[in-house]
Amino acid sequence: MRPTAPLFKRRIGRRLRLTTKQVNGGFYKGTGSGSMGWHTKHGGYVIDPKKVRTYVVPEGLKDFKLTPFVTRKMEPLKGDFEGDPNGGLSGERYLDRWKRENGMD
Repeated sequence: MRPTAPLFKRRIGRRLRLTTKQVNGGFYKGTGSGSMGWHTKHGGYVIDPKKVRTYVVPEGLKDFKLTPFVTRKMEPLKGDFEGDPNGGLSGERYLDRWKRENGMD
């Protein structure tokens, strides 16, 4: 995909991101994840602890005045799969529901 000529005239064309189809074979876009170590010559991988991302939870978070948008008092919902050893992944249950909704063939 290339921008149309009017977009180039307004200098918007320069601000659009490059794709791998617009440049030569050496361009690699990547995912922005970065490396956490290096590969060894024997096929292993060594993780560098300095490169691993760590997240620190601030102190006093329980006494924080702002609350999340989701309530903390909600109990987990449970499905109605009593007597079925496979639970919600049962093929028989799926076929029964399909027959109810779509009719018999």
